[in-house]
Amino acid sequence: MAYWLLKSEPSSWSWDQQVAAGAKGTFWSGVRNHAAKNNLMAMTRGDRAFFYHSGEGKEIVGIVEVIREYYPDPSDETGKFGMVDVKAVEALPKAVTLPQVKAEPKLKDMALLKYSRLSVQPVTEEEWRLIRRMGGLR
Repeated sequence: MAYWLLKSEPSSWSWDQQVAAGAKGTFWSGVRNHAAKNNLMAMTRGDRAFFYHSGEGKEIVGIVEVIREYYPDPSDETGKFGMVDVKAVEALPKAVTLPQVKAEPKLKDMALLKYSRLSVQPVTEEEWRLIRRMGGLR
């Protein structure tokens, strides 16, 4: 299993909306960056991702699971980009904010800090475990 971080503006698609989508989940579309596209293409069914509220909030609020691997994004008129489907797995009991991530020396190399504008990012297993603990999960 690989780990990821997916960013969404809460005003466009929030954690609450993701949870409301239920077990059938929803598509993760609209990616128009080639590095983010490559990350989506690398995802496999069962991979987990942190759900990050960007813009307003700037915090990791939940965990989603990839339930459908990469396929064409019908909203992309160029045909170059795709999407995956994800479902909510669990909320973090307490959100992990960007300032908290920045303050943790063990996370200094995290993609969230190095590639702040990248909307789909890899997360190492060590980062995954640490952020889960910071968010109140084991």
